[in-house]
Amino acid sequence: MATKKLTTQGFKEIFFDYTQKKEWEYNGERPAIIDFYADWCGPCKAVAPIFEELSDDFDGQVDIYKVDTEVEQELSAVFGIRSIPSILFVPVGGKQPMMQAGALPKEALEEIIQKELLVAQ
Repeated sequence: MATKKLTTQGFKEIFFDYTQKKEWEYNGERPAIIDFYADWCGPCKAVAPIFEELSDDFDGQVDIYKVDTEVEQELSAVFGIRSIPSILFVPVGGKQPMMQAGALPKEALEEIIQKELLVAQ
């Protein structure tokens, strides 16, 4: 399964409509990772294939999305994205999402998925 492009409207529908609610509420069935990136960003290009691999490795367990910060400026502003890549880890079960700025190696991403996202299920 490949990573999925995510728009601001899609984020509101799938994750959280911040225009309607104040408190985070994600009711998805699976945990998710959202990669905030830009096409011109070298580190973003470096981690893109890693997210594709993780999408295959954790197919059916974790959904992986990509948000183009140049196109989805409203959503990027809501999360205060100042450096890219920025990665949002979204657990299930009412837990708060976690933001990590910077490109991470595959091993670090796998560890976060195992310890923070899949353990809560």
